This record gives sequence, C-alpha cells and structure tokens, in this order.
Amino acid sequence: MSKLAAEDKFLDLSDYGRPFGKLLANSLKNTRFTPIHVTLLFGFSGIIGIFCILNNHYVWAGFFILLKSIIDAADGELARIKNTPSYTGRYLDSIFDIILNFLFFTTICYVSTTSLWLTLLAFCCIQLQGTLYNYYYVILRTKSIGGDSTSKIFEYKSPKALPGESQKSVDVLFQIYTIVYGIFDKIIHTLDPEAYKVKTFPNWFMTFVSLYGLGFQLLLIAVLLPLGWIEMIVPFFIVYSSLIFILIAIRRIYIK
Repeated sequence: MSKLAAEDKFLDLSDYGRPFGKLLANSLKNTRFTPIHVTLLFGFSGIIGIFCILNNHYVWAGFFILLKSIIDAADGELARIKNTPSYTGRYLDSIFDIILNFLFFTTICYVSTTSLWLTLLAFCCIQLQGTLYNYYYVILRTKSIGGDSTSKIFEYKSPKALPGESQKSVDVLFQIYTIVYGIFDKIIHTLDPEAYKVKTFPNWFMTFVSLYGLGFQLLLIAVLLPLGWIEMIVPFFIVYSSLIFILIAIRRIYIK
C-alpha cells in the first residue's frame, strides 16, 4: 500500500532514498528480516557516521549518513511488502531518528568550535523543521484516499496494538515518543492550528515543505561535512528555520 493516493503524490526532495529502500525491502521480503531489523540497521549506520565524524573522516561520515537515510526508507517499505504494519516500528523509527539527530549535532559540536548552546538551539530548530514537514505530510496522508494511516495528526493516547505486536511495547514506545517529540508537536500545532481542516495540499507546496524532511536535512549535513564546512552546519540550520514562518504563512493565506 502506498502512503498516498496517486493524485496526492508529489516530488519529495527528502525521499531520494526510496528507490534504493524499495530494492532493499524487496531483497528481504522472503527472508526472516523484519522491519524492526531494518530500523536497527539504519541506527547502526548512523552510529558509524558519528564515529567517522569523531575521527575527522568527513567523506565517510557523509556516506554513512546518506546510507542511514536510504535504509530508513526500507523499513516502512518492508512492512508494506510483508503486510506487517506496526506501531512498534513506527515509534521506534521516530525515536531512533531523534536520538541520532541529537548525537549528530553534539558530535559536530565536540569536533568543532561551535558552542554547546548554539548546538542545542540548532538541534531544536532541526526538530521543529522536521515536525512541520511531518505535520503537513500526515495531514495529507490522512486525507488521501487509500493512503497509509499508521501515523495520526494528533497523538494523545497510545493506539491499540496491531496484530503481531505487543500492546505493552506499543504503550512504552508511545510514552517515549510523546516525551521526546511532544514539545515540538505542540509548538507547530500552535503556529498552525487550523491546518488539519485543509482538504488537501497542492503538490508544489508539499515539494517546498519537503526541504524540511529528515532525508533532505541529512543530505545537507552529508554535503557540508566533506566540503570542510563543519563550522557552518549549526548556524546554517538555525537560519534555515526562518522558512518555517514562510511556509506557515503561505499555508494560512493561500491554502484553505
């Protein structure tokens, strides 16, 4: 099952890893590998990328960060191929993402002259950027006929476990998810509380919003590192957050 109906599909600049993710998922469809295994694999790739940053191997760091992004696209694809959607996988994926983002930025801080406070600000900025993208994307997926609905626009309570997963695991991961993402969700919902009432979003708008997708954010980091611009990464993502207000203004003014 696709995440979106055909008419709602758009050029997602953050989803460049999808073709490779589909190839990986198809190669695993008749094996014992599960989507959770793939999630663990992208986490491992991210850790290797962090190790490379610590040792100033920035080209390899960029490679493993991009590899993490590609593998990240495969767990959901494998779940769809095997018809084994799960909230466990959905929350674990998101929790791994935010942990790795925090480690990427603190590692960059450690090997550069960037201050810790600016680094923490940049981390919050990148999370707000990603939250805006996910907010609009989940709204579109929810409105899309036949689209994937594992994610919810507003997640206030733990969902009922799907077949094959433990309710206890879902409850625990949901609690962790709400702790690490809750504040960012509330900020974005406060900035654009009426967005969920929109019937659909134009494809051009979603392509614009995809500049804030995690895949595109990681692509930027993977490019800046080998260019020797590690000192620019933290201030760049702080300034990059100014697009949040532009995107929300466009949505509120032109997309009803």
